[in-house]
Amino acid sequence: MDDLRYPIGVFDFKQAITAEKIRAAIDEIAACPAALRTAVRGLDDAKLNTPYRDGGWTVRQVVHHVPDSHMNAFTRVKLGLTEDHPTIKPYEQQLWAELPDAKGPIGVSLTLLDAVHERWVLLLSTLDADAFARAIHHPENGDMSLGLVTLHYAWHGKHHVAHITSLRTRMGW
Repeated sequence: MDDLRYPIGVFDFKQAITAEKIRAAIDEIAACPAALRTAVRGLDDAKLNTPYRDGGWTVRQVVHHVPDSHMNAFTRVKLGLTEDHPTIKPYEQQLWAELPDAKGPIGVSLTLLDAVHERWVLLLSTLDADAFARAIHHPENGDMSLGLVTLHYAWHGKHHVAHITSLRTRMGW
């Protein structure tokens, strides 16, 4: 893919959602923490502080962003399961990526991602079709079923891992 912003392509919010896609997405969410750890293995501070593209976040910021985003997603799923069609709160991802904790060591964020995903996969694995059909309202993206949210965040994890792995390939790391 020529667009470094989307190394695995853009997420399709209009795609058909099937039980098979949801099962695959849960597996991808389960695999994400290990994939991110593998992607950053052996990178020193200089490499962690390298942007994945001109004008993009550094590898370090990407690593911190994934658990930030996935904690929000886990909460959104829980809100969708416990409230009737809740409107969820977006957050300023760019500003979060500029906070001091997004410049710190990545180990704590990798551990946080492990923990969030363990809980999230446990929850997702217990849900039935009716639960995945429940919806949340995202002020920017509109109504989203929990099935679509699951597919989106499976893509999201792979998307950011690919930012790092494609940078490593381009740089010969």
